[in-house]
Amino acid sequence: MTSLPSPNLDDRRFQGLVDEAKRLVQQRCPEWTDHNVSDPGVTLIEAFATMVDQLVYRLNRVPDKNYLTFLDLIGVRLYPPTAARVPVTFTLSAPQPEPVRIRAGTQVATVRGETEEAVVFSTVRELSVPPCSLEHLVTWPAGGEAADRTQELALERDVPCFSGSVTAGAGAGGTGAGAAAGGTAPAPGDCLYIGLSDPVPGGVVVLRLDCRVDGVGVDPRRPPLRWEAWDGAAWAGCEVEADGTGGFNKAGDIVLHLPDVHASSRVARHEAGWLRCRLIEAAEGQPAYRASPTVRAARAFTIGGRVEAVHAETVTGELLGASDGLPGQSFQVARPPVVPGEEPFVVEVSEGTRWREWRLVESFAHSTVYDRHVTLDRNAGRIDFGPAVREADGGLRVFGAIPPKGGAIRVRSYRTGGGRRGNVARGALRVLRSSLPYVARVTNRAPALGGVDGETVENARVRGPLTLRTLHRAVVPRDYEQLAREVAPEVARVHCVRAGEQEGEPLRLLVVPGGHSDARGRVAFDDLVPSPETLAAISDHLDERRPVGARLLVQPPLYQGLTIVASLQSERGVALDRLRETALTALYSYFNPLTGGPEGRGWPFGRPVQSGEVFAVLQRVSGVDLVEDIRLFPADPLTGERTEPVSRIELDAHALVFSYGHQLRVREGG
Repeated sequence: MTSLPSPNLDDRRFQGLVDEAKRLVQQRCPEWTDHNVSDPGVTLIEAFATMVDQLVYRLNRVPDKNYLTFLDLIGVRLYPPTAARVPVTFTLSAPQPEPVRIRAGTQVATVRGETEEAVVFSTVRELSVPPCSLEHLVTWPAGGEAADRTQELALERDVPCFSGSVTAGAGAGGTGAGAAAGGTAPAPGDCLYIGLSDPVPGGVVVLRLDCRVDGVGVDPRRPPLRWEAWDGAAWAGCEVEADGTGGFNKAGDIVLHLPDVHASSRVARHEAGWLRCRLIEAAEGQPAYRASPTVRAARAFTIGGRVEAVHAETVTGELLGASDGLPGQSFQVARPPVVPGEEPFVVEVSEGTRWREWRLVESFAHSTVYDRHVTLDRNAGRIDFGPAVREADGGLRVFGAIPPKGGAIRVRSYRTGGGRRGNVARGALRVLRSSLPYVARVTNRAPALGGVDGETVENARVRGPLTLRTLHRAVVPRDYEQLAREVAPEVARVHCVRAGEQEGEPLRLLVVPGGHSDARGRVAFDDLVPSPETLAAISDHLDERRPVGARLLVQPPLYQGLTIVASLQSERGVALDRLRETALTALYSYFNPLTGGPEGRGWPFGRPVQSGEVFAVLQRVSGVDLVEDIRLFPADPLTGERTEPVSRIELDAHALVFSYGHQLRVREGG
């Protein structure tokens, strides 16, 4: 049984051949007018049509069928689909005094539509949402010493969050508010430390603060603050879902999403799960604090937790059948395809009263009769035991052990699902498939990424000669790219270049993950950073296949930010707002690392950006009469900070362009 399905090359059938023969009879023998099935001549036509149908059909199938059979012989298998992944956040109905546990395999889904089935995700591990409380409050000015403010907070005194002056009359226990009264303003690097009773890894923590309007000068909508949590090695950033205090300027709640790792540490001689709010340098146009804000009361509690979910369902303990005691047995799982997961794929065979584990291998080339080995075709869901081969001397060589006759065969667990359909947008997962105690709602705060459909036969036909050429060894850059796609089919692009111009420089394999663009053609910068697991899998796979002495760096590419500022003139009668949106979509789509470039397959690595190309993109937009002015600004892809305008932006050989904040001015034509 082949895992590559044979094509249907000749769709002609018996009736089509008979009809064609009758048309020829009418042309060449017009005197033959009786074409009923009772006529002996028609009987002969049908007999010959039956034989021609079989002969032509089989003859035309031979070349492609042989080609696919050869691919099967050299080990070409269709890549299975990969499952999209995304962190999902479970929000509690209220803070709980005991940990709330959400078991692994909990299913969440999108809303089912009239024509579309819901997309279902399953959590990959158990989530524990522990309770917490605020135990300590410490201020630590930049360059100064830490000061424990817990007692002052307990006495409901106003505690300055940062160094520098506070507002007039707002000292310890003060009540006044007004302009800053002398002293120094808070300095970047000043920190407010909050010690939680226990670490809350991946948790959603609410800080309920009673603040006064003392942070003079700051914009409450975007204060220059950064929240961080200690992960055991460094301070990791926290996502701020909401800041109801306006930068410590009024009473309210701050909702923080903590990183997946949060560990206890010691600050000011206190052991706790520490968070800190650090005052950072204000960006251009962002007001800074002229006086320190104050806190009079504070409490903390856990309101939710985050865990990774995958677009797949786990099947456990599936019984496949019983062994007949012969070599070359095959069994089929009930729900193919089998998508890769964290847990290894394990086949178990019963021997008496116990189950023995059989190990999964790529092939039986090095298996002996004593090795409990199996192979797996993930796309077809087929499990094969070792075959027996007749040798030249008449002997029989068995590759791999043979399961005992009558022994039951089962799969410990496997995942099924995957595909592009799982790349759902942010906030799409909001349906709990089963009710959970104390859980009010669920959502995904980021888009799901990594879902790829299974490989097609046509793609396998193209990949076959490449497999023969590389022979699973990496020698030239194209080999590294091909082998990297084998181990990580979910990535969008792979490109191999030398790290430098000198001989002996290591190769650099650049990996672009499979993100997706929004309706305007924009892609989030975070979606362009491959996960550490993907980079590690590619690196380990290539490390076994590279030549001895060859050095390889597996990493994401560099991204050159680009901001385009342009002036357009529309044709008469065109809606200006709609034209602006259409033109912006054209820019974001063309200067896109995933779908941009001249060929629409992603911006080419190292290709410079020129103002003439921008002119061409905008001039092709329907409704644009004239492109009046173009300015290109190199920009930081994270902050958007721009430099002076240029007419051409050069990119390194290992760099891609990233669109950031294009601006268009459209005026109506005369």
